[in-house]
Amino acid sequence: MPAYFSKFPKIYYDAAGEGNYKLVTNLLRRVQIKGGIKESGALFDLYDVGGEETPESVSEQFYGDQKYYWIILLFNNIKDRFYDWPLRSAQFETYINDKYADVNAVHHYEVAQESGPITSFDDSHKIQVSEGTAGATAITNYEYELRQQNKKGRIRLIRSEFLDLIAEEFTTLIGA
Repeated sequence: MPAYFSKFPKIYYDAAGEGNYKLVTNLLRRVQIKGGIKESGALFDLYDVGGEETPESVSEQFYGDQKYYWIILLFNNIKDRFYDWPLRSAQFETYINDKYADVNAVHHYEVAQESGPITSFDDSHKIQVSEGTAGATAITNYEYELRQQNKKGRIRLIRSEFLDLIAEEFTTLIGA
């Protein structure tokens, strides 16, 4: 992470409140990419993260260098790389087995909505309903959590020709 945090400004901070100030990196400084830029299909490609991929491996694969992992995280508004990024297969299995007594129990019931899209990548065309609703399908805890992982795994990758521009703009905005 040195490439990312090296862009942050330094501040003097007294952690104990005893007058002993130390020069530290201001980790509380934040910037975000404007919504219009994030929606412009000309700047990015959609990508589905594989079960064992990390931000670093995706960066290496698409940009030829791991150092751009932070742009992937920033562009996809991923604040916690351990829970906002899809879990690896073994982690996912542990997570759902710890969370649910029965992973095959019904999480909720759903039906396709009657207006709007009739299909979607992330099942957003379906709505939750009560158990007795006609035509309702039972969704297990496992299916529900797997859908959540798939949503996290659908990311946007900045096209490589814009990487340096994004990095320069970040450095300007962060105020290093």
